[in-house]
Amino acid sequence: MLPDQDLVKQLLEQMELKYVVDEEGDLAAPWEQFRTYFMFRGEEEQQVFSVRTFYDRPHEIDEKPRLLEAIDDWNRRTLWPKVYSHTNDDGTVRLIGEAQMLIGTGVSLEHFVSSTVSWVRASIEFDRWLVEQLGLEADIESDGDEKPDDGEV
Repeated sequence: MLPDQDLVKQLLEQMELKYVVDEEGDLAAPWEQFRTYFMFRGEEEQQVFSVRTFYDRPHEIDEKPRLLEAIDDWNRRTLWPKVYSHTNDDGTVRLIGEAQMLIGTGVSLEHFVSSTVSWVRASIEFDRWLVEQLGLEADIESDGDEKPDDGEV
């Protein structure tokens, strides 16, 4: 089967996660400290499904070496999401996590669903892990059942 945005919407509804469709047509689930996008890119056999999480917590540029060390550790020890940094023009550093699946030739429904669910859970876990590793203020109020908030993307 060839998954599409409607299938992802159904999956998010089954997971009881709120979502929005942004101005570019991408599906996003907004949490308090990050936003996870579910995107389809490419054409035919090269079509890719990407789950990309933008972590909104800003970090100072002088924290970047410590951040890079932490995300290198995460990337070595886990399958997903693979996390990288982005330095904004104002000097703040933000983190982005990403997992991708080539879907152009079709995938099984079970594989698609289990991968997407695992990626969402791992994106949430990364945020908790980073808070713990760096001793950051935890903005996480629940212990595993965090749901997207009603904020806009």
